[in-house]
Amino acid sequence: MLKIDNLSYSFPEKDLYKNISFTLEYGQHCAFIGTNGSGKSTLIDIIMDPEKYMFNGTLEMSPNSRIGYVSQFSQLDKIKDTTVFEYIGEDFIKLQNEITAICTEMETSSDIDTLLEKYQQALDAFNAIDGDFFEDTINKNLNLANLMSYKDSMISELSGGEFKLIQVIKAMLNSPDLIIMDEPDVFLDFGNLNSLKDLINSHKGTMLIITHNRYLLNHCFNKIIHLENMELQEFDGSYIDYNFSLLQTKIELQELAAADTEEIERNEKLINKLRIIATENAEAFRGRTLNARVKIQERLEKRRIKAPFVDIKEVDIGLVTGKKIKEDIALKVNNYSVSFDDVLLENVNFEVKGTEKVAIIGSNGTGKTTLLQEIFENNHDSIELNEEAKVAYLSQIQNKTLNTSNTILQEFYDAGFKTYEDIKSHILDYAFEEEMINRKIGTLSGGEKNMLQLAKLSVSDANLLLLDEPTSHLDTYSQIALEKAIKNYNGSIIMISHDFYTIVNCMDSLLIIEDKTIRKMNMRKFKKMIYANHFGKDYLEIEQNKKSLETRIELALKATDFELAKVLSEELEELIKLL
Repeated sequence: MLKIDNLSYSFPEKDLYKNISFTLEYGQHCAFIGTNGSGKSTLIDIIMDPEKYMFNGTLEMSPNSRIGYVSQFSQLDKIKDTTVFEYIGEDFIKLQNEITAICTEMETSSDIDTLLEKYQQALDAFNAIDGDFFEDTINKNLNLANLMSYKDSMISELSGGEFKLIQVIKAMLNSPDLIIMDEPDVFLDFGNLNSLKDLINSHKGTMLIITHNRYLLNHCFNKIIHLENMELQEFDGSYIDYNFSLLQTKIELQELAAADTEEIERNEKLINKLRIIATENAEAFRGRTLNARVKIQERLEKRRIKAPFVDIKEVDIGLVTGKKIKEDIALKVNNYSVSFDDVLLENVNFEVKGTEKVAIIGSNGTGKTTLLQEIFENNHDSIELNEEAKVAYLSQIQNKTLNTSNTILQEFYDAGFKTYEDIKSHILDYAFEEEMINRKIGTLSGGEKNMLQLAKLSVSDANLLLLDEPTSHLDTYSQIALEKAIKNYNGSIIMISHDFYTIVNCMDSLLIIEDKTIRKMNMRKFKKMIYANHFGKDYLEIEQNKKSLETRIELALKATDFELAKVLSEELEELIKLL
């Protein structure tokens, strides 16, 4: 279907790829993963329109292949006055109208041969998208995504998550040879995420999907492409198997690296002794012995193991708490209501304690973001913030908290940093290299912008954090780092999220929006509800045991106890089979 061979590409300020190669076979569902800013979206752009880019290497696509594309950014404005059916069936309706117009023209035209040729071309295109069954197929996929009731609704009536699913259905129904999706899961609630999973798994064709969503990664793919540090590797198999393979490789490489380090240290001591002897004794053979030993050391250094896919640097997110709220309650919400065209929330009541971490969950379009914004603005009669609360806000609309025309340097000077060195030192912890410091924020990827928001948030000295979809666009390594930072934070957090992995890993309780109201739920009950509805009954226990084993392996590697790490790895392999 697609073959890339020894492809290299650079921006003026950054090398992206160095001789990367992979193939994509017919029918494969491939997850495209890698850290933020590694160049995944750019590679997708090159595949979509290779003529725009000056790259080295080759890119081969099956002849006459058609690509369907779903962007990570929804553009509703141009089509908001279109119905769902008209939007999905655009190509079908256009061909139907064209065939009808040609037939009408044939009734009066003398140039029948030209019209017959046009008619055949339109009919071939109609048959290529299974035109005779097109509406049935639309209905089937709308049902699969639980969106059949929206068939005759205007696009403007859909939530962002619902429109994303409609985009996916449209891309699938036009029967492309390859469907490419760039983070189609961003901002989807859990119901819509399940629908996306079902749509992906129902599709028989070839797919290449950029995603960091651990739920989709664990349940949708039979091939993994991993881009990291300008290099790429491909893995035929599931994401769970890929992660286990990485862990096994890490154990092997660290054991070899430890042996190499010992040898290098022994050799270094010998070289130092030989230097002293050679200085005191001018005999030629002493110098030759020293030079030979230095060459051995150089060879040892060259063969040191480099593992761009195994030893990925984890970002260091530090959420520092300001002055602690003395009283028990950080926030009270009494009889809060909000409505636009319809009532979203009505007579809502809840409290958040001074060190409590609370997730807000609910379907797309139920008023979660509006509630968080009004807490931040603190000008609503129903919202009462503790007078000692100092609030900081991370927005899913990134240009609300970031000036996209600023460089990273300007943004942090504006945030109160005094020197270039202070800014450089701070952003290095958030995976921004020094050469990026003068990059315009508008040119960064979605994940990099969210990481920049977190870097600003970490110096806000706030004791109440409002986080609106903080894991959106973040790579899986950054998501895990954020979970650690949230767990270690000593203040209050209110977080909107649809990522149940993040919720169960670091939050204390939940506020669930249902039927225009909010009810509080403890984490234990939430886990039972999610796993009962969406997984097998033993899934939660297996997942927890898997996580515990992975932690023990990590500790064994830190202690260089490679034998224990191998034994634990064998236990983990047996556990993974159950998943």
